[in-house]
Amino acid sequence: MNNPFAGEIIKPDPIDGLYDDAERSLANRNSGALLETLSLDITPTGTHYLLTHFDTPILNSENHVLRFTGDFEKPFEISMERLLSLPKVTLPVTLECAGNGRVGMSPRRYSMPWGYEAVGTSEWTGTLLWPLIAEAKAKGSVVEFSFTGADFGYDKGIGHFYGRSLTVEQARDLDVLLVYEMNGQPLLPQHGSPLRLIVPGWYGMASVKWLTDIRALSEPYNGFQQVQTYRYRKSAADVGRPITEILVKSLMVPPGVPDFITRDRCLRSGRVTVEGRAWSGAGKNISEVEFGVNGKWEKAKILCKVGKYAWTKWVFDWDASPGRYTLQCRAKDELGCEQPAEPAWNLGGFGNNCPHRINVFVRN
Repeated sequence: MNNPFAGEIIKPDPIDGLYDDAERSLANRNSGALLETLSLDITPTGTHYLLTHFDTPILNSENHVLRFTGDFEKPFEISMERLLSLPKVTLPVTLECAGNGRVGMSPRRYSMPWGYEAVGTSEWTGTLLWPLIAEAKAKGSVVEFSFTGADFGYDKGIGHFYGRSLTVEQARDLDVLLVYEMNGQPLLPQHGSPLRLIVPGWYGMASVKWLTDIRALSEPYNGFQQVQTYRYRKSAADVGRPITEILVKSLMVPPGVPDFITRDRCLRSGRVTVEGRAWSGAGKNISEVEFGVNGKWEKAKILCKVGKYAWTKWVFDWDASPGRYTLQCRAKDELGCEQPAEPAWNLGGFGNNCPHRINVFVRN
């Protein structure tokens, strides 16, 4: 039997708050950022969130090549040596997994059980994609470019290399990078070494790791991760709409000290400066952040934005008196998009951008 996973894989109906062995294994393999590192403009490489769909390919940068194939007039392949000789660009970019916050949706989806931690901001260094596409000269019939990684596996019984696509306009206008460094160092294997894509302002699924092939297409791409997985759908029969730009969101550095299991917080009464980060897709600026205490909201102070495609720092001075509280934060971007009180449920558990909530106990 060539495909041992042929046919639809029947996943159990998940029960909110309960996880089976497969989900626990997935959670152990992947990792979220430490919320305390939200105090830093740039997430340390070792704590940047990580989601790997299949296995991590171990590739040799010395003989790795990127191929431009398909409907190009001048298809070619390029070595890492030549890529490193091209004009270098470094951009701080906030990446967030589309499934971040999945556990906050009910009924929840059987998949990677992300809480709030699947986000991070790194300085990504590489060269711009579009000049190389221009060099290969896409034919006039081309409507999309597909991007394929070296990682192969099965999902819903279908074997495939991980791949995504962008339209011609998206590839041209989004400051897409071919990246070989993260925070000033060569990419680590788990983050896509030796070469990956970074699509600023979009959820992380678009930033294909272990990049091997860019193909010019004269028809829309029908790869599995494009048409079967990353879509907002209400049911299995729903075609849905594609997941693209990151939705406006904010998180706070948890104040005080935690309980080991629940991660609820304890702190002393008095003036407490709470800080956090807010961001939105496609480089949109944050226009407002509010801090909530037991449902009462006040405006926070917006500070510096790390970069066009990176998060913005905010702070709020809270006069904490003894008691139990639920703290929240919510943001609005320059186009008026704001975080909803509750997530918009969808089949994949994607795009949960409701306010961050933390339970705290304030003592004398």
